[in-house]
Amino acid sequence: MQRMEPITDLYFFLLSVIFISLSGVMMPGPVFAVTVAKGYKNKAAGALIALGHGAIEFPLIFLLYFGLKDLFASTTVQKVISLVGGAILIYMGVQTFKSRKETSREYEESKHDSFVAGFLATAANPYFFLWWATIGTALIMNAYLFGFLGLLVFALTHWSCDLLWDSFVSFTVFKSRRFLNKRAYNLIFGFCFVVLVSFGTWFIVSALL
Repeated sequence: MQRMEPITDLYFFLLSVIFISLSGVMMPGPVFAVTVAKGYKNKAAGALIALGHGAIEFPLIFLLYFGLKDLFASTTVQKVISLVGGAILIYMGVQTFKSRKETSREYEESKHDSFVAGFLATAANPYFFLWWATIGTALIMNAYLFGFLGLLVFALTHWSCDLLWDSFVSFTVFKSRRFLNKRAYNLIFGFCFVVLVSFGTWFIVSALL
């Protein structure tokens, strides 16, 4: 029975990871905005955006695991990320709004665009790094109790929440588009524009204050 206790504890830990992760994943933000915009043209966009998100997230988890928490908690680093990230998000917002007039693209091109969008929306968000330098680091420390395998399971569990939510959002948007008129279509892309530009402006202003 003694050997079963760590497994039970790991299950409880992973359950807490799921709830904490979903509370962050489901909050409207840059990644959510690009998922809605890309999902209108490609039902698989959410999964591709999650892969782009993971291309930033997995290396970051391992960097934090090996002790680079202070780097991402640095005020200077956060300000640089805020300035550069804010500019990238504003650019993405403008490009997203312009793309509302384009017709649907071929799948291969959408595939590339969605992955890059997920990567950029994640890399441009300073609060993503701040979350990992605080809440995320606490979760990594707990995962450390279960060894390196525990860290891998934790990372995959957390990322799976992104994958499931982003896939759900893009699939829902894609399947609903046949019921949307031109006004609703413009409102969706207008919403994505406002979210991206608002976050971008907020990040830049925050860095300058």
